[in-house]
Amino acid sequence: SDTMAGTAEQLALQATLIADLTARLERDEAEIAANAASAAVDATNMDIGWLITCGALVFFMQAGFGMLEAGAVSKKNVINILFKNLLDGSCAAIGFWLLGYGFAYGDTAGGFIGTTNFGSTLIHNGAGLGENGEISNDGWVSFFFQWAFAGTAATIVSGSVAERTKLEAYIIFSVILTAFIYPVVVHWVWGTGFLSAWGAIPDADGNARPIFSGTDASNGMIDFAGSGVVHMLGGWCGLVGAVVVGPRMGRFDSHTGKPQDMHYYNSTLMALGTFILWTGWYGFNCGSTLSLSGNAGNVAGKVAVSTTIAAAAASLTCVIIARVKDHIFDVGMGLNGILAGLVSITAGCCIADPWMAFIIGVIGGAIYYIAHHLLLRLRIDDPLDAFPIHGVCGCWAVLSVGVFCTDANVQYAGYPNTNDACARGEQFGVQVVGALCIITWSVVTASITMLGMNVWFGMRVPEHVEIEGLDVSEHGGVVDGVPQSRGSSSHLNAVVPLEAGKRNTQMTGLVPGGDEQHSSTNPVVVRVGGAPKPPGAEPKADSLDLENF
Repeated sequence: SDTMAGTAEQLALQATLIADLTARLERDEAEIAANAASAAVDATNMDIGWLITCGALVFFMQAGFGMLEAGAVSKKNVINILFKNLLDGSCAAIGFWLLGYGFAYGDTAGGFIGTTNFGSTLIHNGAGLGENGEISNDGWVSFFFQWAFAGTAATIVSGSVAERTKLEAYIIFSVILTAFIYPVVVHWVWGTGFLSAWGAIPDADGNARPIFSGTDASNGMIDFAGSGVVHMLGGWCGLVGAVVVGPRMGRFDSHTGKPQDMHYYNSTLMALGTFILWTGWYGFNCGSTLSLSGNAGNVAGKVAVSTTIAAAAASLTCVIIARVKDHIFDVGMGLNGILAGLVSITAGCCIADPWMAFIIGVIGGAIYYIAHHLLLRLRIDDPLDAFPIHGVCGCWAVLSVGVFCTDANVQYAGYPNTNDACARGEQFGVQVVGALCIITWSVVTASITMLGMNVWFGMRVPEHVEIEGLDVSEHGGVVDGVPQSRGSSSHLNAVVPLEAGKRNTQMTGLVPGGDEQHSSTNPVVVRVGGAPKPPGAEPKADSLDLENF
């Protein structure tokens, strides 16, 4: 009996111990679940904070574009170009909110265009809550980040049509671009459109059908941060604008057709704007991971490295080519080379190893230099070289993905399908199709819009307005000067053609603030707005000056 009593006591103790352990296990499981939920919330908040920070950097690029363009145009048009940059952000915000975001990321209509979420009606408090109350992205930050990109696409066009385009025409096109032209391409590549790598034209079961195979054996188009979606689209629209409005007065000799040098306002502003853009580009490219959680932080680090190397390589390439060909160290070529390299790497920054980024940058710099001179030979006036930098280098960037991608790098970057599309060469074909689609869409829609406006009310300002400057006619004043009435006879910063070997008494340099400086001592022979030349030197008709940058 004593043995039985002892056994019962031991069983009771064991039952108590089991119950205690069970309770502890339940508490631990609950604590683990709570910690996991807290970690998920923290990861969501970290990702949202990352996108807000990067989106702010992308929007800060508007300041870079503003400084760059203000420095590159003539003094009589500085206020006008800054005003256009102001409008780009504002027009993009309203147009993208009301229509663009829905066209870009709404439910797809045949893989062509989105059809829902206009006016952000599907974005609201708690929109990201899961079935069990899990906190996720409600969608606010997604709109903010994508709006910043839309503003960039619009600003690219302003450089191509600078100094001779009616403000009304530019406003109309900026709204149409950010509300319709740009969002459709976003839907194709980043939404659920026919080119997308992220859920292309899903079937009835929600399975993506990426071009070409319609299965996970294909990736769809890879344009990580927008060389094609943003830059190529903006650059080709800018080319159409430059052709429609025609060259600035005096840009090409009326008899020989050779390009003539034009005044620029301030080289310091151009350098400042370029470095602001380079800084903002880290938000543009690194932020395109859309998160920091998981392995996205490592991908963002790789993107930062490839972005840096490509920009530096392209800049040095342009400087060296200009030194060999034009016999000067051309700061304009160096600055534009930075932008050419940044555009060239943006599509493939996540899949490019450092040596690949270097080659992509070198080729991008050379392509930019060639495209710049080709435009001049075709007598197309693009004051900011928006088409060579964004249109041509953007196309190179899209194609370079197919040339340099490896399947391992594509999977490391987080693309959804595991396959050998790069090794088989299929990816290059996809990139070619994507580039052709974007170019065709950009040229057709921009041509319809701009030619329509040109017939309706004329896109170009009258001759007397172009001569006196848009700052006076449109804004009632001039930068760094006394406001003047409309119709003033003052020809601020008019083109001053300079014959070879003739001493320049009009301008020998720029003083702080951008005012032209006159000097009667130690005059030098210069190209107007260009670098000093030795007496008797013949300036090359198609050589690059900062005002063409």
